[in-house]
Amino acid sequence: MAHLIVLGNEKGGSGKSTTSMHLFVALARSGQRVGAIDLDLRQRSFFRYLENRAAYMKRRDINLVMPYQIRLEASKLDSVAAAKAEEEERFAEALNEMDRTCDFVIIDCPGAHTRYSQMAHAAADTLITPMNDSLVDFDLLARVDPADGKVLGPSIYSEMVWKSRQLRARAGLTPVDWVVLRNRVSMLEAKNKRRVGSAMEDLSKRIGFRIVPGFSERVVFRELFLSGLTLLDLKDTGGGQGLSMSKIAARQEVRELMRALNLPGVSLIA
Repeated sequence: MAHLIVLGNEKGGSGKSTTSMHLFVALARSGQRVGAIDLDLRQRSFFRYLENRAAYMKRRDINLVMPYQIRLEASKLDSVAAAKAEEEERFAEALNEMDRTCDFVIIDCPGAHTRYSQMAHAAADTLITPMNDSLVDFDLLARVDPADGKVLGPSIYSEMVWKSRQLRARAGLTPVDWVVLRNRVSMLEAKNKRRVGSAMEDLSKRIGFRIVPGFSERVVFRELFLSGLTLLDLKDTGGGQGLSMSKIAARQEVRELMRALNLPGVSLIA
């Protein structure tokens, strides 16, 4: 069966689509067959990234790795129960099709709670939660005492992940590897950074997730979106000559992320 990597965070702007894209290219470059599903049915940032990539290849007359894509739609049935059943059937059929053709499937979830997102979290083998490095975004994971910064309890999102874990356990599946990705970490040793780090360490022991360094705040990630490229594509597109120190550092962050995820059967990327 394909290994399901789900990118989940119910707050927008955390870097889910950028992370999804770099994960896809890293896996494909290591020889894996990769499938892609974008569950943000309104914005579809992941699929728009891939559309930009296809347009870039056409303009430049070159070939770059592309994933096998399945596009899901929301049910239009009036009955809530019937709509839920239809979406469950569509999701199951998509995963069955991916199982026949892919080694890994990357599922990018929306910044909101939906039935599709709930199903994806329950099916995930690896759940990655990108999170901006701030106390505002930490609220996604837990409630914090404003006086001393102590964790008071898990958030609604964390409770949803916990319920998904229970569903997975009842189905006899292996436990999900939940990874929280600290994105946009400041280079400065700021008080906010220390408080977030301390709170995350505390919460990780209580509800069971791993903390992995993500991507720093860099302009290059926004620039690459328009061409559908990642930092791992630059050598293949002629942009690898004379890389700036920022791009070299950013590319190393991608490699370190892949190493930290420790996905089954994946060798280190070049």
